[in-house]
Amino acid sequence: MSRAGKTQPGRLVPVQDDPVTGGFWEAARRRELAVCACRDCGSVLHMPRGRCRDCGSWNVGWRTLSGRGRLYSWTTVEHQVHPAYPTPYTLVLVEPEDAPTARLVGSLPGRPDLVAGQPMRVWFEKVAEGVLLPQWAPEAGARVSA
Repeated sequence: MSRAGKTQPGRLVPVQDDPVTGGFWEAARRRELAVCACRDCGSVLHMPRGRCRDCGSWNVGWRTLSGRGRLYSWTTVEHQVHPAYPTPYTLVLVEPEDAPTARLVGSLPGRPDLVAGQPMRVWFEKVAEGVLLPQWAPEAGARVSA
């Protein structure tokens, strides 16, 4: 409840049953990170799609990743645009180590001290009953390679 006695809006929940992106959310419910990939040529298809842009195959599916990556870019949000997302928070763009052509998004609270290329690890935030959102955090004790 807010100070005015009204219920605060909840987190926005992604569509879980979309035929193209549903496999990503199904993997997240198992606490796994996955990307869509072509089963014929191996291309990572991010954003997910039903047909491979490289070889034209319709034989696509979901590939589980290690959950490790490197920080590609980030920005800190200072202006609150939705009541469920208090500022400041930092949006991160991560390059998964086993899918380097993909970039996955996450959110960190506040204004963390970040360095491009630093190791990141996925974790899963519960945003609603049965809905887990892959997030990224700096890997503890990891060194940044120059």
